Amino acid sequence: MISVIIPTLNEEKLLPSLLAQLTPDLIGAFDLEVLISDGGSTDATKEIVERHGFRFVSKPVEEKQTIAGGRNAGAALARGELLVFINGDIRFKDVHTFFEQVQRFASDTNAAGATCEVQVFPEEERLTDVLFHFIHNMYVRFLNFIGEGMGRGECHIIRRELFEQLGGYNSTMAAGEDYDLFRRVRRTGKIMFLPKVVVYESPRRFRKYGYTHIVWGWTRNALAVVFKNRSSSESWDAVR
Repeated sequence: MISVIIPTLNEEKLLPSLLAQLTPDLIGAFDLEVLISDGGSTDATKEIVERHGFRFVSKPVEEKQTIAGGRNAGAALARGELLVFINGDIRFKDVHTFFEQVQRFASDTNAAGATCEVQVFPEEERLTDVLFHFIHNMYVRFLNFIGEGMGRGECHIIRRELFEQLGGYNSTMAAGEDYDLFRRVRRTGKIMFLPKVVVYESPRRFRKYGYTHIVWGWTRNALAVVFKNRSSSESWDAVR
C-alpha cells in the first residue's frame, strides 16, 4: 500500500483540485490511502476532505503547529509501506504517471528516497516562474548528484521503514524541514528524481513576497540546517 499524506491549513481554495485527481479508480489501481493531516483549519478544509471520503487527522490547536509536525502526525497513522508526502496546494501534471513512477521507485532497492520536478500552475505561470523553477530543479538534481540530498516538500517519497529509522521530519523546524530530512535520507542511499513527473504548485507565496525574498529565506534556513541543525525561521506564515 502507498500512503499519500497531505498536510493542510485553511486550504479550501486549492485542495479540491488536488483531491479530485485522487479518484476511486486511481486509488484502487495503485492501492492508495489518502490522509489529510490538518494543522487547525478554520475554513471548509475538513468538510471538503470528508466529502471526498478521505481520512482527516487534526492536531490539538494548542500545540505548536509546523508542517513537519503535520507530516509526522499523518505518517504515524499511515498503513502503507511507502509514504508519499505532498502539499495541499499542488496538482499533478499526470497523476497516473506519477504513481507509476512511485511504483518504479519502490522496486529500486538502491533508492532511499524520491522527489520530482516542481513547476507553477500553467494557467498562472510567468516567465520569471519558468526561469526560476528551471534553475531550481537543476539545483535539486545537482545536490542529489553530489550526495548532499534535497527534495522540496511538494514531493517527498520515502519507505516507511527508513522514515521511522530516521525519526521522520524534525517537527521543531518551522522551515527547511524538507531539506533536513532528505540530507539524512541521502546518507543511506540515492535520491531518485522521478523521470517524466511534474507536480504543479501555487505561485501564491512567490507573488506575495517575490523570488528574491523567498530565495534569501531558503538560503538562511538551509545554512541553519547545515551548521546549527535547526531552522533560522521561528515561524512560517501561511499565504492563502
